[in-house]
Amino acid sequence: MATRNQDEYQLICQQVLERDNWRCQHCGSMLNLQVHHQQFRSHSGPDVLGNLVVLCFKCHREQHGEG
Repeated sequence: MATRNQDEYQLICQQVLERDNWRCQHCGSMLNLQVHHQQFRSHSGPDVLGNLVVLCFKCHREQHGEG
């Protein structure tokens, strides 16, 4: 897995937000947005555009079984 420094990670997060039109890709919300790893980092998910998606806080928690 490629490790990115904080500046590189912030840049890719910005790219993901722009690609996903600043909307949660599950519910369409534009509030409390976060960038989610589809293949979790804990399972060697990389910090690349194809593995990242924008979710709102609520949907992000649900993806992690916390909702």
